[in-house]
Parts: sequence; structure tokens; C-alpha cells
Amino acid sequence: MSAQRTPRPSSGGARSSSASTTERPRRRRLRAVAKWTLVVGLVLALVAGGVFYFTYRNTEIPSANKAFEAQSTYVTYSGGKQRIGTFAEQNRESIPLADIPQSMQDAVIAAEDRTFYSNSGIDPKGIIRAAFSNARGNATQGASTITQQYVKLLYLSQERTLGRKVKEAFLSLKVQQERSKEAILEGYLNTIYFGRGAYGVQAASRAFFAKNAAQLNTQESATLAAVLNSPSGLSPDGGEETRARLVSRYDYVLSGMVEAGNLDAAEADRIAGKLPEFAKRGGSNQFGGQRGFMLSMVKDELLRMGFDETEIDTGGLRVETTFTRSGMAANADGVAERRPEGLKGLHVASASIDVQTGALIGFYAGQDYLRSQLDWATIGSSPGSSFKPFALAAGLQAGYSLRDTFDGNSPYEFEDGSGSVDNQGEGTGTNFGPAISLVTATENSVNTAYADLTDSIPEGPRKIRQMAVRLGVPEDAPGLEPNNAIALGSATVSPVSMANAYATIANGGVAHDVFTVKKVTRAADGEVLYRAPRKTDRVLPEDIASDVSYAMQQVVISGSGTNAQGVGRPAAGKTGTATNADGDVSSSWFVGYTPQVATAVMYARGKGNEALNGFLPTFYGGQYPTLTWASIMSRLMEGVEVQDFPEPAFVDGDAPEDGHAPYTPPPSPTFTPEPTQSPSESPSESPSRTPSPSPSASPPASTPADPGEPVDPGTDLGQPGNGRGPGGGPGDGPGDDPTP
Repeated sequence: MSAQRTPRPSSGGARSSSASTTERPRRRRLRAVAKWTLVVGLVLALVAGGVFYFTYRNTEIPSANKAFEAQSTYVTYSGGKQRIGTFAEQNRESIPLADIPQSMQDAVIAAEDRTFYSNSGIDPKGIIRAAFSNARGNATQGASTITQQYVKLLYLSQERTLGRKVKEAFLSLKVQQERSKEAILEGYLNTIYFGRGAYGVQAASRAFFAKNAAQLNTQESATLAAVLNSPSGLSPDGGEETRARLVSRYDYVLSGMVEAGNLDAAEADRIAGKLPEFAKRGGSNQFGGQRGFMLSMVKDELLRMGFDETEIDTGGLRVETTFTRSGMAANADGVAERRPEGLKGLHVASASIDVQTGALIGFYAGQDYLRSQLDWATIGSSPGSSFKPFALAAGLQAGYSLRDTFDGNSPYEFEDGSGSVDNQGEGTGTNFGPAISLVTATENSVNTAYADLTDSIPEGPRKIRQMAVRLGVPEDAPGLEPNNAIALGSATVSPVSMANAYATIANGGVAHDVFTVKKVTRAADGEVLYRAPRKTDRVLPEDIASDVSYAMQQVVISGSGTNAQGVGRPAAGKTGTATNADGDVSSSWFVGYTPQVATAVMYARGKGNEALNGFLPTFYGGQYPTLTWASIMSRLMEGVEVQDFPEPAFVDGDAPEDGHAPYTPPPSPTFTPEPTQSPSESPSESPSRTPSPSPSASPPASTPADPGEPVDPGTDLGQPGNGRGPGGGPGDGPGDDPTP
């Protein structure tokens, strides 16, 4: 019988035993960690619950009426004390839910919060998503229930912070617990802004449909509910694109009502895509005069700066503007003093800019806002020869000087054979001589000399366009094309932009973006949300700017703009008269400045391009526009220190083209006394004195008419005559400079 063998433990079994021994402590450690994690988690949960309970219990619902009134945004004149107005009329009238049609209630729920009756008043996922999105600097996220919107509008500020979102959530929960869904919906419908200055459904129903809310039908209810998403962006008062967006939102509301079982699908199909008829928008005295235009300008600027629609209308902002009461009054009164009466369709617009800052201190938009919302101070027209100083600046920067000469004879044929330019006058236009200085060309507004200058500057049209944009003309101005005739001003530019571009020249070549908002403050806590930056940008050397100013001073002293002397202090400027495709005068301008303020004045008609000849008694820039400019500026400069312009530098670079040498006048004649005259005897007739040579000297014109701004024999406009043209000026031309 064989002996039994006892199996020997293998080396693998030994390793298994060792591993088992090692794993026991590890399991114990994991159990300990899990236990402490659970304990810490429970403690944190208890603490969080305690904090939540404490915060919830101590959250008090503030006074609704007082808080809501604090959300009105007020706009003030410069200085922040005198109010211009508000963006909304605060037209409100609360009514009970029983007087609000079921269709209106259903439409608002379908538009703004389709789970209104089942949710707890907040959307936690939406709050977290919005908070993270806002923290990353993305577009502001709402993600709010009707309860949250109601709470935010009634009790909170419009600040975009996580803290405000958290406070909104607690208040929403509190309101949800203490008030019924019906009470919340009633409060919301009596508080929310619909547009047209209407807060609440009753005011909105009257504003949009001229009826009480109780009479609203399904179409009207769905439309009002759709507008809530963006009272401005979905306004039925907007253009075709705005209306198209409103129709899309309106259809979305109808589909939501069908989905909730509150509207028959067949009825929804019948009215889909069909907006109801709207009542004509009524005017409000708070927008009368120029106030509506002022508020529109400011609102547009706030939107560009990043403030949203709700924040602007109901965010409790205090907006200090650049407008001054005296600046607005000077523009309105100056226009009223000079514009002829009884001419239907005449648009007179003006704008005044602070030279040192670019602030728009005053303007006149063309008419009362309640009559028409077209702002001619920002629409503009073709500035004609008042565009020439931009070409002059480009020419001086290219290397020419004020003394250099250009062709003043008419017509001028462009070198590339693309066409010709005429001066005003009989036949092919007035001849001023083959070589006139840039001062004379500017003073007398000689079209052919400026066409020659454009030809002579390397890439002239492009350089002139670049100069105009650098000085302040918008790059996207309609018609601002680099063509051979660009210096003659056929592009459409607004008085605001022209005044700002001239202000750059007056400021020694330092440009500012024109602006209307100085400061924005939140009323709730006084925090400054925005302050206008003091941006400066040198776009033109100071010596060139002083030379351009010198040439424009001669326009006022002895050229086409002598009526600007009525301001009673040193001034520089340029007249402008543009023509349309039919050869009719379509707009008439004067743009000028003192060292402190630049002002542009425009006369236009109809849609901005209709004939002024045969309509205005006299229609050139040196008459009504220049006289209006003087009336405005006399008021603006009252009590302001008289300042002189810098002396001209007469820069003289390397001219890019030969043939433009400075004009040299002929020598003065020599006079010999008659031999019979005794030394003590005075001659019976003093000889005519020839003026000493000056940078502006050039051969005398064959006719005294201004080739760019023709003399108008028209009408005396109320200033004493001086033999130089009607109303104390030379029409638009220089006339004969009397011998001193």
C-alpha cells in the first residue's frame, strides 16, 4: 500500500494569502473615508439647508409700488440736474384679473412661461445656465419664469450679477408661497412693459388697439403677448424686418396656445401670420419739440454701448447727456429766426459740437418730433463744396502748400478722360485764370481748381476719402466713393458728422468720436455703470490743420461766407451748394467754427434731393445757411471768451507734381509826383493802391461770381447791405474785394 502524499503549499498560494492580508487595512481605510465623507456631506447639507431656511425666512418682500417707481430711467441735460425725460411714458392702469380676457392670460403663458401653473416659481437649471453664461461674458441670459420676471421688474434692479440672480430666486420662492398663481399673473400683467409707453395690459390695449383690455380678441392678445419678448425689436411701428420678426413670434404664441389646449388648431390656422389692425400711435408731450429726437439719439447710443432694452426702459438708470439747454435753444431759435415761413417740405437741420471733446451740445432735427420722427440732423444730404476742406487737407499732406496754384479756368478735363468739371457762370462757366492759389480756390469755391488738385494728388480720390473719414465723416456714408469728383461733395453726410469733422480741424487735427452720453448711473446704489472715455486721436498734423483753418477764415473774411461775420468774432467755415442729377440745387450748407464750437447748417427739401431753386427765395450756401449759422453761433458764443485761431504755418512739402508753382503777382506800379506840385500840396486824386502780395494773391477773376457758389441776386434777408451782395454778403460768391 503506497503512502499518502501531503500536498505542499504552492508559491501562488502564499502570494494569495499575503494579498488578502494587505487588502483588509485598505478596505478599512476606504470604509473610514466613506463614513467621514458621508458625515461631512450630511453636515454640509444641514448647513446649506440651515442657510437656505434662514435666508428664506429673512427674505422680505419689499414695497412694490416704491420699488417699481425707482426703476424708471431718467435722462438729463449735461450736469445731471435738469431732466429731458424718460424713455417710456410710465402709462399704467391696474385692473383685476377678472377684467383680463382668458385669451390674454393664455397667450402670455404660452409666450413667456408654458409651465407657469406647474412650476415652483423658479427655473433652477435656467438660473445656473444664465449665471455661468453671464460669468463667461456671453450675452445676457434670462431663463426666467413669469414669477421671476415679475419679481425682477417689481422689486429688483436690472444688474447682471449672480448675486441678483440668487436674490431673485429667493424672492420668487417667497412670492410663490405667499401668493396664488392668479395673484402673480395679475400682478405681472399689470406691471410688464409692452412698448408705446404702456405698462400693463390695460394701457397696452389702449395704446395698440384703442380699446379696453376686456375687449381684446385672440389675435390681439397673441400680438401683445408676442411683443413682450422685445418691445422695441418686435414693435409693430418698426419697418418690414421688425414686422416679420413680430409675425414669427406671434405664430409661436399661437402654437403654444394650441399645445396647451387653450386654442382650437383650426382657429389658430385661420389667424396664423395675420396681425390685427393697430391704432395710430398717439403723440405725447414728453416727446414734443426736440425731446423725442434727443431721447432716440441717447437710446441708440446706450444700445451700442451694450445696455439691453429692458435695462434702458425700466432699469432705474440715470443718464447724463452732452446736451445743454443753451445749446439746444441756440439751435432751435437760430433756425426759427432765419428760416422762411410757409414752405412745406423745407428741412432745416443743424448740429453743434464741442471742439475740445466731440460732445454734441445741441442740434435741430428739422421739425417737431410729434410731426415727424425723421431726424435730418443725422440723415443729412450732399454737402457740396463744404466737402472741399477735406480735399485741401489731403493736398497739403501730400506736399502742396497754400501758395501752390491750380487751374481755375472752366471747364477742367480730368487727366484720365473720365469727364469734366465746370465752374458756375455763363456758358461753360467762369474763368479764374490758369494758376490760382489754394487759398483763392477755397475762398471762391473754385470747382476746377479742386478738380485739378484731386488729379494732382497721387491716388487723389482715395486719399481725399481717407482724409474725410479720419476727420469724422462716416466710412459708410452713402455715395462716399473715391471718384474724381469726390471733392465736390456728392456723398450723403449728416450735419452731425460734418460738424464733427470740422471740429477736428478746429482742434488742431485731434479727432474725437461724436457722442451724446456722458455718464450712466444706477439709481438703486449710485454705482457708475459708464463714463464717456476721453479718447483723442491725432489724424492731421497741427501745422496742416492751422493752414486749412486759415483758408476757411478767408471764406468768412472776403469769400463766399461773409455773412458768417455776424457771429462777431474770428470764425472759419465753408459754404456748400449741391446739385442733383437734373442740375437743380438739392441742398445748401454752411459749416464753420470758432476755436470752441463747430456748427453745421443744412437746408434741404422733400426727401432730401428735391430742387431748392424756384422754392427758396435764394438758395445758395452763403445766404440762408450762413445767416442761420451766424444766428445759432451768436447765441452759443454769448458770454464765451473771444479766442483767435493759431497763425498759419504755410507748410511747403515736396509737391508730388510739377506745374503748380506758387503764384507771383506782377510788380506794383511806380508813381512819380507831377513836377508842378509843391511839397505841401496834396494831389487832387489819390492813386489806387495795389494790395501787397499775400499767399492768397492770384490773377483777378474775369467775373466776380463764385464759380462753385454762384452769386444770387435774390432777396435781402434782413442784414444791412455793403455793396457785396444781397443782405450784406456776396450771395455765395466773393464779389469785388473793395480797395482798403
